[in-house]
Amino acid sequence: MAITHGGDVFAVAREHGWDWRDVLDFSANINPLGPSPRVRQAICGALDRIVHYPEREPERLRAALAQAWHLESDQILLGNGATELIFFFARLFRDRPVTLALPVFSEFERAFPQCRTADLTDEATWPASGLLVLTRPANPTAWSLSLAMLREYLESSTAMVLVDESFLEFSCLPSAAELIQEYSRVAVLRSLTKFYALPGLRVGALVGDSAAVREWKLQREPWQVSVLAEEAALAAIGDLDHAARTIEFVRSERVWLAQRIADLLNIEQPATDANFLFVKLNYSAAALCEHMLRQKILLRQCSDDAVRIAVRLREENQRLLQAWKEFPCA
Repeated sequence: MAITHGGDVFAVAREHGWDWRDVLDFSANINPLGPSPRVRQAICGALDRIVHYPEREPERLRAALAQAWHLESDQILLGNGATELIFFFARLFRDRPVTLALPVFSEFERAFPQCRTADLTDEATWPASGLLVLTRPANPTAWSLSLAMLREYLESSTAMVLVDESFLEFSCLPSAAELIQEYSRVAVLRSLTKFYALPGLRVGALVGDSAAVREWKLQREPWQVSVLAEEAALAAIGDLDHAARTIEFVRSERVWLAQRIADLLNIEQPATDANFLFVKLNYSAAALCEHMLRQKILLRQCSDDAVRIAVRLREENQRLLQAWKEFPCA
């Protein structure tokens, strides 16, 4: 399964001479309700601070995330988005054999070019030692590994495990960070890009054992989080009403969209624990993506016969379905 980035809306619009606002992007899985209404006000209120350096360690943001995630603040290392932290983590473990339990975010394969691969759903393929990278919910399949399965693996191996939980908030699943107190070999990657709709501001976090986090900081460059990103993140995290509306909307809308895609293609309803659907086709995924592109709609091609589709607002989802009905193979 070849997984590449979605969310190239600006590049696609520039290439075709379109206004980017006219392009409907189902290739990136961002909160369909957008960021909290508090975010814009927070950014504007912080503009006077851009003439100063940010804190080397954004302590207020760490404290807010610790409270939200039921952790200690010294268990959190903040970064310039989850991707930047992936490459930082790769530097920390560059001398250790690495296994990626597929599917994973494509940047893991760039960060660990000498890695071996395993099947996320088959523990028998996982290594007994080294570093194992896995994702829950998985991208693009949306399958979620249970904490019981992960605990069983930790009991039977000596491996360090990095769990990418970039889409966890949409699933309402418990975080693998719960295991860190029992197993200091667990680290968790969290992103504020997806659920809080802040991809352009770049904020992410690594969660780990406090002793490990102290060691990581010694090898860390300062000023990874800008003053605007920190204020926006604090505003987003603090808006619990917006978070609750997001969870309820995504839960209901993904059921609605999955059922209509299933009816359109005469397939089983795609299952998901995230804010996207993984859809297997009986025709060319590339042809479908090209058809949609002509309608100024971006999909994420995952293989020759599979696409990933974000859950968006009802009107946008209806536009997707109408364009799909006009595809000759549908």
